Amino acid sequence: MEDLSIYRRVTLSRVLSISALLFALFAAVCLASLCIGVVAIPAKDLLAAVAGALGVSPSSPSEEQIILLNVRLPRILFAGIVGASLSSGGVVFQALLRNPLADPYVLGLSGGSALGAIVGIVLGAGAFCLGVPFLAFCGALATVFLVFVVAGGSRGLLLDNSLLLAGVVVNAFFSAAILFALSVVNSMELHSITFWLMGDLSGADGKEMILAALCLLFGFGILYAQARKLNLMVQGEETALQMGVNVRATKYILLGVTSLVTAVAVSLAGIIGFVGIMVPHMMRLVFGSDHRLLLPAAALFGASFLVVADTLARTMIAPAELPVGVITALCGAPYFIFLMRRKGRG
Repeated sequence: MEDLSIYRRVTLSRVLSISALLFALFAAVCLASLCIGVVAIPAKDLLAAVAGALGVSPSSPSEEQIILLNVRLPRILFAGIVGASLSSGGVVFQALLRNPLADPYVLGLSGGSALGAIVGIVLGAGAFCLGVPFLAFCGALATVFLVFVVAGGSRGLLLDNSLLLAGVVVNAFFSAAILFALSVVNSMELHSITFWLMGDLSGADGKEMILAALCLLFGFGILYAQARKLNLMVQGEETALQMGVNVRATKYILLGVTSLVTAVAVSLAGIIGFVGIMVPHMMRLVFGSDHRLLLPAAALFGASFLVVADTLARTMIAPAELPVGVITALCGAPYFIFLMRRKGRG
C-alpha cells in the first residue's frame, strides 16, 4: 500500500504557484496559436488588434482583428475548455479504477455521449435548448451503467481489468450503433457528422462556449471538493471506508459529474481520444498523485495540450483542416502502448 504521508506535502501555496505557472503556459500557448494559421499574423499586429478591440485604437476593425477575435480566439478558448474537461475526466477515472489506462474514451463514455448526440442531431433535438447535450449526457450515463453491469457490478464484484474490458465491449457496441445511425442520414449530413465524430472544434459559438465553460466550472468544483476522498480511494476502498469515506456515494457523485462534463464536451466537439490518458499520467509523473494538485494541473495542461493539437490540425495541411482527434490519436496511441507495456512489466 502506498504511503499516505506523500499527500501531506501538498500545500495551498504549492497548488496556487503550480496552477499559476501552468496557466501562464496556457496563456503563452494561446498567444502563439493566435499568430499561427493560414494567415500568419505578427505579434505587433496581434497587439494592435487587441488594442482596437478594447477601444484604445479608434480605427475600424481590420482583417487581422476579425481573424483573431472572431475566428481564432473563440476556437482556441473552446479547445482549452474541452481539453480541461477531458483531462479532468481522465484523472477521476484513473483514480476510481486505480489504472493509468482508464479514461472516458477507453471506457466508452465518449462513444456513448457521441451516440446520444447523433441521435439528437438525427431527431432534430438541436431545435430545443440543450437538446443535443442532454441526450449526450443520457448516453454517457447509459454507458456508465452498462460498463458496470457488464463488468459484474450487479454482483458486487468490480475488478480494474474487467471494467476496462467492459468499456472496450460497450465502446464497440456504440461504434456499431453510430455507424447504423450514420447509414440512415442523408449525404449532406453524413460528411459533417463524420468529421465531427473525429473531433471538430471549428463550429464553436458563444452559446456553446458558455455552456461548456459553466459545466466545466461546476463539475470541476465538485470534483476538487472530493480530492481528499480520491486520495484515500486510490489506496483501496477498504482504506477509504476505515477513514470514514462513504465510498458508494462518492463513486456515484464522481461518476455522475464526470459523465456530465465529458458528455457536454463530446456533444459540442465530437470524440477526441487519448487526452484523458496522456495528460493525467504526465502530470502524475511530474507533480505526484495528490489530487488536490493533480486535478488543477491536469485541467490546465490538458487545455494547453488540446490548443496545440488543434493548432497543428488546422495548419498541417492548410488551407484544409484535419480533425483534432486525428492529432490526439497520433500522439495517444503510441503513449497508450507505452503505458500498457510499462504496466505489464510492473
